[in-house]
Amino acid sequence: MATSRLLLRSPTLKSILTVHQCRSASTAVAPSHHNDHQRNQQYLSPNNYLNSWKPPKDPKEAQAKLHQLRREYAKKVKAVRKEYIHEMELQRIEKQRKDEAKKEALRIESEERRAAKLAEKKVKAAERQVAEEEFRQTLLKERAEKLEYHKQREQKFMEKKNEKKELLRRQSSVWIDENELEKRILNAIMDES
Repeated sequence: MATSRLLLRSPTLKSILTVHQCRSASTAVAPSHHNDHQRNQQYLSPNNYLNSWKPPKDPKEAQAKLHQLRREYAKKVKAVRKEYIHEMELQRIEKQRKDEAKKEALRIESEERRAAKLAEKKVKAAERQVAEEEFRQTLLKERAEKLEYHKQREQKFMEKKNEKKELLRRQSSVWIDENELEKRILNAIMDES
């Protein structure tokens, strides 16, 4: 990657690219988005860390510099890892907080649903109790009406029976015993003659 950047920055390659761009611009009919993007491309400023390594003449000094670079790299990696671990811990805590909030919301929703069901059951039980009470009252009313009807029928029956008895009693007062009847018949026959 570093070599490709070096090649891109080299003056000979830049002149070749500009010539190629001029040719492609003259032959192109309409500029496309891709060409426009290449013309307006802004590259990052060169990093002073890249290509900063100048190999020293003394091998011991080179080894010391390499050791120093490795130590700095290890420190940077350690710092990045610490930062990454810290970010992961923060994300874990945030996720845990969100999960707990979601669980709490689900618990509250569940409790509300249970309370609504319980209230609905109570309302249905009250309605059922009212309906049963109305049914019981209707049955009692019907039973009372039937009882009253039977009492009236029995009373009418008793009245008719009493009327018959009374009629029979009146008629029986006119009745005459058999002995008496014979005497009366005899008297009536004699009276006629």
